[in-house]
Amino acid sequence: MLGGLSASALHGAKWIDSDTPAELIHTNRRAPPLPTVHTDTLLPGEVQMVRGMPVTTAARTAFDLGRRLPTTEGVQRVDALMNATGLKVVDVAAVADAHRGARGLRQLDATLPLVDGGADSPYESLTRLLLVQAGFPPPQTQIPVYDAHGNVGARIDMGWEEYLVGVDFEGAHHWLDPKQRERDAERYNFIAEAGWIDIRLTSRTLHLRPEAFLERVGAALISRGCPKTW
Repeated sequence: MLGGLSASALHGAKWIDSDTPAELIHTNRRAPPLPTVHTDTLLPGEVQMVRGMPVTTAARTAFDLGRRLPTTEGVQRVDALMNATGLKVVDVAAVADAHRGARGLRQLDATLPLVDGGADSPYESLTRLLLVQAGFPPPQTQIPVYDAHGNVGARIDMGWEEYLVGVDFEGAHHWLDPKQRERDAERYNFIAEAGWIDIRLTSRTLHLRPEAFLERVGAALISRGCPKTW
């Protein structure tokens, strides 16, 4: 049956390349010669049918991804699965409790406290992870910003609502699409008028100058009265 990233894709998780090798779980000791096969024990309730195929449930899939992948990739993959399915950390923890002798539980314990289903892309996951690992308070994700009539006028990727400091990751489409640039201009004006300091981040800064990004976030939080913890 399908497991790992293959199961995650069938559950609706995004950002999984179509040429990623198939992952299967085989309960016998002698695994068939297929691309990627994991020999694991599956308990009742950990398999479901999706599109006519047996796959591990979202909770079991997250359990497997979180214990097998390095922390950064594990957070990104579990974030995407949670975003697609509404899965909660407590659901994954329940699977872990039923498999206390499984390999990779220490890795899972390092990954689960860092996941958040509000991340809408791997880069948003990476940005949040950078902030948390630098010692910043864990940011809230997908924060609604309301207009004078109580309607949601914008959403901020992540931030700290009590201090009105937000972070928005900008992918290439924000710069290449003229209509998107116009929408962004209106959006950022609206956010600023609502009293937010919204820090915009690109992949270049994230990869090449992360310290500059962290300094901007820190200065903004301090200016709004946040005690320094980083």
